[in-house]
Amino acid sequence: MGVTVDVRQVYKYPFEQVVASFLRKYPNPMDKNVICVKTVEEKRDVSTGIIYRKRIAICQNVVPEILRKSLSTPVIVGEKVSILKVPSIQLEEESWLNPQERNMAIRSHCLTWTQYASMKEESVFRESMENPNWTEFIQRGRISITGAGFLNCILETFASAFLRQGAQKGIRIMEMLLKEQCGAPSAE
Repeated sequence: MGVTVDVRQVYKYPFEQVVASFLRKYPNPMDKNVICVKTVEEKRDVSTGIIYRKRIAICQNVVPEILRKSLSTPVIVGEKVSILKVPSIQLEEESWLNPQERNMAIRSHCLTWTQYASMKEESVFRESMENPNWTEFIQRGRISITGAGFLNCILETFASAFLRQGAQKGIRIMEMLLKEQCGAPSAE
């Protein structure tokens, strides 16, 4: 089945400031679930000026303990190993920053549990149509769980709620960082 989460936000700050804050957003004491983010590749296309980045984020496993215990697989007769019982989750994020056109496209997906779950997000930061000094953020995330039997729906419901809360928390963190680093938002 799968669940989709859509987010749209207008930051009343210029594109360059929003992107700089996004790239410095984690780790952050306001979100202890993100342990670290490491840039593993960065290159600029000399003909287009587009900057490509690949980053890996290590996040805490937020799946409730009751669900971690519920989903286990037989390994040896009489023994079971929980599929969800891992301390952390890895996410891969790729981004394409086009400074000329003032937009940045981002794709991310989960590297953990790939045989049981698919988690993908696509995001865009771009100059706002309302005001060139503002930045529009659009994100669509999709999670689909398979291989968990009757727990698929429960895990997807949990994941959907967690993604919605995480997106709102991410927006609050961005607003706080922008205000700290750039001052009050642009009213016009």
